[in-house]
Amino acid sequence: MDLMDYIHVRANQLSGGNKRKLSVSMALIGNPPLIFLDEPSTGVDPQAKRFMWNIISKISTQRKKSSVIITTHSMEEAEALCTKMGIMVKGEFKCFGPSTHIKDKFGTGYEIEFKIRTLNEAQVAEQINDLKTQGIPFPLIVNNIVMYLTNKGDKDLADEFTFDGIA
Repeated sequence: MDLMDYIHVRANQLSGGNKRKLSVSMALIGNPPLIFLDEPSTGVDPQAKRFMWNIISKISTQRKKSSVIITTHSMEEAEALCTKMGIMVKGEFKCFGPSTHIKDKFGTGYEIEFKIRTLNEAQVAEQINDLKTQGIPFPLIVNNIVMYLTNKGDKDLADEFTFDGIA
């Protein structure tokens, strides 16, 4: 699991991703016939995630000495590691079968992942000036966004939505 660099580091001092890798490693010791993994690759970097998935896959499908039961929120992880999957809602199985069956029956739409970079103060000011040149007054924009978030029940986010010193 690529943990040799941390051989002299206490487990409680490892990063979250390395703690996950250590937990999975411990679960695999002795080739048990049944392995339970809860969110095994959460918080693990993409390269380590693929490496971990390859190990889990080899244990469950190629060697066929262990059955692996995984709980995950990641459809990508489930598809990479599972031959059958189930979806639970409020503790009840709603469907069970191969991923193709579940996708055919319940899969509509697309999954989109966005990565948003943080703007520095100068970039935020530039965006605000662009809006102003379009004739949109800045205080109105902020007030509308805050009002929208508050009405949607996301008061915590609305409270954090400020542009101190920029107008």
